[in-house]
Amino acid sequence: MLPARSRLRNPGDFRDTLRQGVRCGRPSLVVHARRTPQECSRAGFIVSKSVGNAVHRNRVKRRLRHLAAHALASAPFTVDVVVRALPPAATAADLASDFDAALASALDRLAS
Repeated sequence: MLPARSRLRNPGDFRDTLRQGVRCGRPSLVVHARRTPQECSRAGFIVSKSVGNAVHRNRVKRRLRHLAAHALASAPFTVDVVVRALPPAATAADLASDFDAALASALDRLAS
């Protein structure tokens, strides 16, 4: 699980990452990432009500938090990442493979 200091909480940080970062989409989610001079990588999640009821939304957020904690620990540089879960596919699709593929693609684009 991501430590509290590794989470994006400020709306300005979300906005900056969405506007200035790179975007990589998959069927169940969209990953926005940007390089940052912070000391550790941070992640934030957007899971709207269209994904499902509160139980489904919280399950999706927990799964994404777990995936992000492991993936960002091995990132080659510090990044801010915002993950937006897409409505019907977020609960049924394989979030792990979509997240890994989207994050790898975003990190490749940021490295060049």
